[in-house]
Amino acid sequence: MNGTSTTENSTSVCVKIGASAISDFLMSVYILAFIFGLIFNFLTLGPIFQQVRRQNVLGIFLICLSISDLLFIFTIPLWINYYRQDHHWKLGPISCSITGFFYYSNMYNSIFLLCCISVDRCIVVTYPLRSKTHRTSCYAWIQCVAVYVIVTILHVIVLYYDDLTDAHDEINDNDRCYETYPMTKNIVIFNLIRVGSGFVLPLLILAVSYWKVLATVGQSPGLSTQAKRKVRLLSFGVIGIFSVCFAPYHILLLIRSLVFYNSPNTDPDSSYCQFEQKMHFYFSCTLALSSLNCVVDPVLYVLVSNGVQNEVKACWNRHKKTQTEACVLTTPQDKCNNNLI
Repeated sequence: MNGTSTTENSTSVCVKIGASAISDFLMSVYILAFIFGLIFNFLTLGPIFQQVRRQNVLGIFLICLSISDLLFIFTIPLWINYYRQDHHWKLGPISCSITGFFYYSNMYNSIFLLCCISVDRCIVVTYPLRSKTHRTSCYAWIQCVAVYVIVTILHVIVLYYDDLTDAHDEINDNDRCYETYPMTKNIVIFNLIRVGSGFVLPLLILAVSYWKVLATVGQSPGLSTQAKRKVRLLSFGVIGIFSVCFAPYHILLLIRSLVFYNSPNTDPDSSYCQFEQKMHFYFSCTLALSSLNCVVDPVLYVLVSNGVQNEVKACWNRHKKTQTEACVLTTPQDKCNNNLI
């Protein structure tokens, strides 16, 4: 979230945003996120639901992550339309607030649920016997509900105090959504809290959890080399995807907030506004990049959970068996074999 401008009825703007190739590029990223995110999430939703029915703790974390992703994915067409209209929202401030709420809520729901998953994996590997008595479905549901409630409350408070009407400025022909400049001190403080508690702390939890997992697995004589390699790939994959999707956005958010604090002048011709003008494209790209987490999350589902892997394989085998039976009933055997190769 960017904060709101404190000037009213002004013909000058801090950052000029108009028609450019940037809009086409951002629109393409969101189209890809929508298509592949929808496909991957629906493909894994059934197998994950089967794990939830079996009271699988990891399945509960994954279904909550999937629901959050889908709620965000259903709002992506509005962002696609926004960039197709060259940064003109045209749907009113309320719809902008609601859409932004799902965008940022999904980002931090994903971050904190990934932390829950990493801690859960660490407990299972490090304390296998003790975890059997403490890891219950109730334990998982409580954590998921707590994450949802905390993230929702924080963003409702921000939406209440973050006046987006300055982004819909008829005098300057602005009809933006979460692209309002300059920031305010309250929003900057909230941004710093977000970077610290919403990115740096979770990243440390992920790193420590998977470090302990790698150390424990490396010392285990009962695991094969292939199994250890799988754990290493999974650990580095989770941290890598987490960093690629969320690190660029939070790093630039931190830089922008610090520049605002060190810039006493926020006039349109000030160094601060010139900096924001230069950073606008890069910041928009990092925000679009963060939306790709709804695409990579389902991949993590399959990598993290052996149960989900088995369910996906079972679905695929049933599909192949159905195809084979249908082929045998409708075509000659030699032709059927050629079609299945």
